[in-house]
Amino acid sequence: MGSAAPAHGRPFMPIRRLPPQLVNQIAAGEVVERPASVVKELVENSLDAGAHRIEVAFEGGGVRRIRVRDDGAGIPCAELALALARHATSKIGTLEDLDRIASLGFRGEALPSIASVSRFCITSRTADAPYGCRLCADGAEAPADPEPAPHPPGTTVEVRDLFHDVPARRRFLRTERTESGHLEEALRRLALSRFDVEFRWRADRQPERVVPAAQGAEAGRARLAALCGAPFAEATVPVEGQAVGLSLRGWIAVPTFSRSQPDLQYFYVNGRTVRDRGLAHAARQAYADVLYHGRHPAFVLYLDLDPALVDVNAHPAKLEVRFRDGRLVHDFLFRALQRALARLRPGTAVPAAAPPARVAGGHQTRMSLPVAEAVAAYAALHGPTPMQDGDQGSAADAAVRAGAADEVPPLGYALAQLRGIYVLAENARGLVVVDMHAAHERITYERLKAAWDAADAQAQALLVPVSVAVSEREAEAAQVHAALLADAGLEIEPIGPATLAVRALPAALAGCDAAALVRDVLADLAAHGASRRLGELRDALLATMACHGAVRANRRLTLAEMNALLRDMERTERAGQCNHGRPTWVQVDLQELDRWFLRGR
Repeated sequence: MGSAAPAHGRPFMPIRRLPPQLVNQIAAGEVVERPASVVKELVENSLDAGAHRIEVAFEGGGVRRIRVRDDGAGIPCAELALALARHATSKIGTLEDLDRIASLGFRGEALPSIASVSRFCITSRTADAPYGCRLCADGAEAPADPEPAPHPPGTTVEVRDLFHDVPARRRFLRTERTESGHLEEALRRLALSRFDVEFRWRADRQPERVVPAAQGAEAGRARLAALCGAPFAEATVPVEGQAVGLSLRGWIAVPTFSRSQPDLQYFYVNGRTVRDRGLAHAARQAYADVLYHGRHPAFVLYLDLDPALVDVNAHPAKLEVRFRDGRLVHDFLFRALQRALARLRPGTAVPAAAPPARVAGGHQTRMSLPVAEAVAAYAALHGPTPMQDGDQGSAADAAVRAGAADEVPPLGYALAQLRGIYVLAENARGLVVVDMHAAHERITYERLKAAWDAADAQAQALLVPVSVAVSEREAEAAQVHAALLADAGLEIEPIGPATLAVRALPAALAGCDAAALVRDVLADLAAHGASRRLGELRDALLATMACHGAVRANRRLTLAEMNALLRDMERTERAGQCNHGRPTWVQVDLQELDRWFLRGR
């Protein structure tokens, strides 16, 4: 049989070994996407070397020049040339080491990859060496031998003219401003990963930015504010939890501090910044019951677990990881965040003095808070109080005037009602404004959920089973999770390789589209090992009931009824938002009121 020419018209080439330089440039395509990738790899090497201070300078968006200097352990002169050899590393030595990766870099590809697409120099000195050594390489040449060079203990890497001999890659880079933005974000992520390390960086001729090392909660929050912005730091609460060999710590923003994009979400696994769909899904689900639709939560979270339980070798740039038990990690993170959010109630977190803005059509607009919503009477839910309206107001006034802040409840005492919509109250900090319908809607909703959870889910058999066509993967998920589905009141059995019969639904969801429900639940189970679809439908049903059971706008309340509402808010989980994610109350401090009226000026 004669050989045919390939479709592209060029003759076949014989199999041959590629030149080392071309191999390095191919590897660089996986590791070095843009200047920010270079900074990430070099700074991670500095952190692995035990650096306490890292300085980064870059010019032209990092294309013209990048310099990273650290005070870490340094590289002996005899090993400097080996550092530019592929698959040469000090971080692993055996196959068993790959099962317990504790360092940030381990593949032995970063330095030779960077050197193959730039003009590269590395200078390093160990603490016990009398002098340092320098090694330079050009993308088109093999590196020369190291030469002696003065240098303090630590390492400096300088990268110039990135992609100078790979024009195809350079054409895909963005403007200098855009690349500088990516560099800043990479440094921000790295600085958030290690609060014990001082970071300094300078872009072109701009002033140097200094992020000092931070020890302790107060210094940690100051560093968080420096890296993520003061509004974010002020809107966060710490989160911490341990279970089943997993540990979580970090900060989560209150739901009223939400974003139009997921641009303030930082995940770290064993100190490594990662992108993981399962972790993102767990966080999104935890916020689902308190976040305004179309908005994204903000957080900085650190997950620690046994290195043997996570594969960090799943991505050439080490941006993705693979968990041995993804469902366990997903459920742990979901429950930890859900508990933390449930604890957010008046007295534990104070919302901003104005509702958050949202982006609509590219313009900043205030979030719409319509008040003409469906209802019932609030007074019917609270028994009579022996206190007269005047007595309650006097108690509030006396406690606040006396400055006895510990005697004043977090939401204070009611003063009046505005337009039959808002409750005005006075607390130790100043003025509190409550949207009475939104607040009572959340109170009623949480009571309905608690009542539901106190009883087992009841299944209602269908008169005629519903046949549902699914994929083989979803059919397998139905079998694996059959007991879980049955506990939730959803009874499914296979009647074919890719066909299921739905024989019962949760009683509260009777009448829903059984086929659509089953497909959504199984898709979640197949993708994440868990599903919140049943819970979401239950919550939607209870939210509708709560809305109809909440106090009607323009319903006049007595002071006693208003104060009963405030006390209920203080006892209710997630009381800061209604069922739709809208804020239920805002605080206006006395200092802000003074500014309104120019008092003290």
